Amino acid sequence: MRTTEILSQEHRVIEQVLTCLEKLLVDNSSPADFDWATAARIFDFLKNFADRCHHGKEEERLFPALEAKGFSPSAGPTAMMRFEHEQGRELMAAMSQAIRCGERGDPTAFVRFDLAARDYIKLLRAHIHKEDTCLFPMANNFLKDMDEDLLRQFDEAEHEPRFEGEHERYLALADELAQRFGIPRVETKVCLQPCGCHH
Repeated sequence: MRTTEILSQEHRVIEQVLTCLEKLLVDNSSPADFDWATAARIFDFLKNFADRCHHGKEEERLFPALEAKGFSPSAGPTAMMRFEHEQGRELMAAMSQAIRCGERGDPTAFVRFDLAARDYIKLLRAHIHKEDTCLFPMANNFLKDMDEDLLRQFDEAEHEPRFEGEHERYLALADELAQRFGIPRVETKVCLQPCGCHH
């Protein structure tokens, strides 16, 4: 399996959770009874799996490898992807603040969470499409001689002692959320080593 296949399959898991977030917003459209506990669990997945793990592998390993092959770090496609990651983090910060306020009973928190979450979903779906259809095909051409080393780096990133078991835990959370919202679970093979998470 290539590194871009790993990342694309992680995209499918992230899209699964984005669909759960959309369902949460539709099913709980009243501020008075909004399910902040589930919102916090979805946010936990987005912060740690989508951003720290997935975007981390891109920013710390894939993008530098492409830039070593001549991609501009300031004006090329990797620069645009980093910029969109930062936009996502700003929206995540707004979601996090709204969740904290909502859990304390702030009646204005729902509207702020709803706006930030919808903008985040739109941004990330478009971002994923760009990577799957444009960036990753370019990476497959430019990184043929480096793919085995990148796979090793991905594996090391996912199995650092401080993150041990987290990758599998968030895959399980994605499936639990899919079941909770009646969304089909995606079949992926995003674990680089046997991990017992059945993906």
